[in-house]
Amino acid sequence: MLFLHTHFFHFISLQRCWAMLRKRGSAIFCGAFLFVAWNAILVLYFWGRPLSSREERELAGEKDGADLAEGVIHMAEAFEAELEKQRKILLQIQGHRSQWDPDNGNGVIRGAPSQVAIPILVIACNRVSIKRCLDKLIEYRPSPELYPIIVSQDCGHAETAQVIDSYGSQVHHLKQPDLSDVSVKPEHKKFQGYYKISRHYHWALNQVFNSLSHSAVVIVEDDLEVAPDFFEYFRSVYPLLKSDPSLWCVSAWNDNGRDGYVDPGKPDLLYRTDFFPGLGWMLLKELWEELEPKWPGAFWDDWMRQPEQRRERSCIRPEISRTLTFGRKGVSLGQFYDKYLRYIKLNSEFVPFSKLDLSYLNEDKYKEIFDKQVYSVPLVRYEDIQQGQLKGAGPFRVQYSSKEGFKVLAKNFGVMEDLKSGVPRTGYRGVVSFLLKGKRIYLAPPPGWSKYDPTWS
Repeated sequence: MLFLHTHFFHFISLQRCWAMLRKRGSAIFCGAFLFVAWNAILVLYFWGRPLSSREERELAGEKDGADLAEGVIHMAEAFEAELEKQRKILLQIQGHRSQWDPDNGNGVIRGAPSQVAIPILVIACNRVSIKRCLDKLIEYRPSPELYPIIVSQDCGHAETAQVIDSYGSQVHHLKQPDLSDVSVKPEHKKFQGYYKISRHYHWALNQVFNSLSHSAVVIVEDDLEVAPDFFEYFRSVYPLLKSDPSLWCVSAWNDNGRDGYVDPGKPDLLYRTDFFPGLGWMLLKELWEELEPKWPGAFWDDWMRQPEQRRERSCIRPEISRTLTFGRKGVSLGQFYDKYLRYIKLNSEFVPFSKLDLSYLNEDKYKEIFDKQVYSVPLVRYEDIQQGQLKGAGPFRVQYSSKEGFKVLAKNFGVMEDLKSGVPRTGYRGVVSFLLKGKRIYLAPPPGWSKYDPTWS
């Protein structure tokens, strides 16, 4: 009775919270808060209620009962820990919401130049598991006005369309109208899927920039899960992308971001990279106007990595990825998934990037600092690392001077070894940075690096 009396007042308080937050336009957050609070109450109830005499007899006299009780306690403890983690994340997101609100209550736009709407374009086809992607986007989204979710669906898959439509006004559902096969050379028939994906991207980006008149967009695919600070990350780096002509994208992805290869103590660390990462990335309308007239018929991501498109520009990418792919099946037939992608570490902490000084990412400053960091550290051999002969905490530099040398070293280290037009994945000025057994390693070309060799592919 005491439980019901006490938690009746908890329920009334939650109702008041709901009413108050609805007035402030925070229904989504409050819904998540109510979910966390209600489950916490259930945990407290099952922990706190007295055992019945039958339960006491069973627990006292039967080993199986004791094992069951112990298992329930462990499960409850794990559940409570997860609830506490989710509660902290949601409170962090809500705490930063005032910085993103178009209207701060006084009719004044906060930081007006940066408060442009940045839509999230979800590229979809026939995965009903898009629900996992959309659920996280909606859970972590701080403002529907500043981050409209646009789902562009190809393939005409009815079950997937039903999942998307179940979100109602929380998402804008577009349907790519041309579902016909693309006319290709006979030897390219097996690549039909890649041609359709490229056509879909072309159509969807035209819808976002031309029909809906947005000036920037973040693209994710239907098999990506986002981190709690996904929106904070892109919002905070947007001014850099807008102002620095040496940048052409911001990506949420680290190709070598597997657990053990990234520094868990530095979730706020960002890099410049010459490699186009994709897998959750932001571009501006100006870039689309440049690329759209020559958009390729297929393999659009590798096309983006060619020198003619990259034009010596860089992207921003994080130390710890802000997206995670859960889609092994697709047109690529799981290429790289089992060996690399499934082990990518997804950031779990909320980093307040909007409060950090990100000016170190500007080209001139970054290049100078980066070169000093890389070429001032001890030069070691792979054998020294393998045999545990490194002295000190690092960082350390391992040098390569040929395509074959890079591939052998990358393979031995366990980082991705493929090159696109001479650029290694995550590379900046030829340097690939990663953690190995807790020590920072720079896999780098000799000092005086000047340019990539596009024949290294």
